[in-house]
Amino acid sequence: MPDLNEKKCLIAYFSRAGNNYVSGKIVNLQAGNTKIAAEIIQEIIGGDLFQIDTVTPYPKDYSATTNVAKKELNENARPKLLKNVENMDSYDNVFLGYPNWLGTAPMAVFTFLEEYDFSGKTIIPFCTHEGSGMGHSESDIEKTCPDAKILNGLSIYGSQVSSSKKDIETWLSNLGML
Repeated sequence: MPDLNEKKCLIAYFSRAGNNYVSGKIVNLQAGNTKIAAEIIQEIIGGDLFQIDTVTPYPKDYSATTNVAKKELNENARPKLLKNVENMDSYDNVFLGYPNWLGTAPMAVFTFLEEYDFSGKTIIPFCTHEGSGMGHSESDIEKTCPDAKILNGLSIYGSQVSSSKKDIETWLSNLGML
């Protein structure tokens, strides 16, 4: 296992506040679940946070967002991003966080991955969900970034993200980060 705790880390994540599906019902989240997970990772290991935001925001309504996500997935769309990482070359490890949308990462995450050269970098995925785990997102990331090393990701139930610090610590420890 590589000595990951000696490397510079970026924690890049896509997260959506507002109406979300949590524990079988639609609830209004002040902060998206993936953002909370990203902040827990940063609290534990340090590193720099970067939120992946789209130029065109997703609708506040859950059903409307689901419809947009389905359309983007079916069209293999690449939504434009609001900002870029200025110094991507300085990072060795990139924690990549996202909600599981329709079995994979949101298309905005693939826009992010395609904007940089991840050759020689380590990508460490983490995902929030309500029952679908990582889906096929890890293999999709591997296809998108064939010259990066992709480590085993962590899937976190969105409804349990606020109490997931111990699980995240265990995962990070197993990766050699602690």
